[in-house]
Amino acid sequence: MTGQPGPQSIASSAEWDDFRFDWAVLPAVTDGLAGTGGQTRVCVDDFVVSEIPRFLPDGEGEFAYAYVEKRELNTHDLAAALRERGVPYNDVGIAGLKDKHAVTRQWLSVPVGYSRQLEALEQLEGVQVLETSRHGSRLRRGQLRGNRFEARVRQPEPGWNARACAIIRRLRQAGLPNYFGPQRFGRFNSNAIDAVRLLRGEKVPGGRRLNDFFISALQSHLFNLNLKRRIELGVYDRMLPGDRARRHDTGGTFIVDDAAAATERAQRLEISALLPLYGRKVSGAVPQAPGEDAASLEQEVLARLYLRRSDFRPHARGDWRISRARPEDVSLRPCADGYIVGFTLPNGSYATSFLRELTKSAEEFGGPPAGNR
Repeated sequence: MTGQPGPQSIASSAEWDDFRFDWAVLPAVTDGLAGTGGQTRVCVDDFVVSEIPRFLPDGEGEFAYAYVEKRELNTHDLAAALRERGVPYNDVGIAGLKDKHAVTRQWLSVPVGYSRQLEALEQLEGVQVLETSRHGSRLRRGQLRGNRFEARVRQPEPGWNARACAIIRRLRQAGLPNYFGPQRFGRFNSNAIDAVRLLRGEKVPGGRRLNDFFISALQSHLFNLNLKRRIELGVYDRMLPGDRARRHDTGGTFIVDDAAAATERAQRLEISALLPLYGRKVSGAVPQAPGEDAASLEQEVLARLYLRRSDFRPHARGDWRISRARPEDVSLRPCADGYIVGFTLPNGSYATSFLRELTKSAEEFGGPPAGNR
């Protein structure tokens, strides 16, 4: 690329590939270990997701709750069905979004006056209301501890059990790369490209309604590239001067001033680096000695795409995302044509990343999304 730094310098159509999601360019942390191979998501029942809520409804209050299981329907489909039955869209409370091509279980809430409409969701094909209750407050986005996944892997290679166990041990030690999965980047894998066009002042399809989605995709793309670079440089499980770190147990954050001491904690998977989703409130790591700190690494990634931290300020508030996830309660059990792996990930982490590490199958590098948040 040529030109002055900033999104206005991105001109050649060939360069748009730099802004497309591609598993093939994102390194796995278990690349040195052979995967099990196999096919995932051959049918809907091969992938099951159950939300783990922060709280359960207590049975009293002004909001009706339903625990719903659905097949071939995403969360927006349920909200649309409720809207058709007279429930205002903004009155539907959810904790997280779930994929369509799976069996998914999650809680929904509505004001108690719409409780009949909530219970009537069971009339939809593919929907079963498993439980109803009430609570004193509505369900809000992010009120999740995580998600429990059960994925069936069909036709794995011989010796899959030993391979899977070795990979799982490695992920328990080093953590799972907390990549954003392919669904973050749109049906045509062009959301980040549309974000760059927005930064350049161009009009994009969908107008203002979709602008936030496009900007979020570009933030996510840069996060993935920052994480990729840390893996390539061998600092995936280390802390750099100027890093922000988060404790996995409490969620507390702090700025790293003693990189050596923090690295010891990171290698015990007690803490992990936070990487930026650029915006008004987030400009990146704290600068330290040039070339030896987290800020320099982040600037290197930005410069390759001719972007600047300031480009995001008019469009997004910004946030921090943890670079690694800790898979919990991992289980393996054989089935007739392969095996079923169960695992729990924190809210916001993508199952696609875990399955890709495990199988190393081409399908997981570019196939249908396998994540929920």
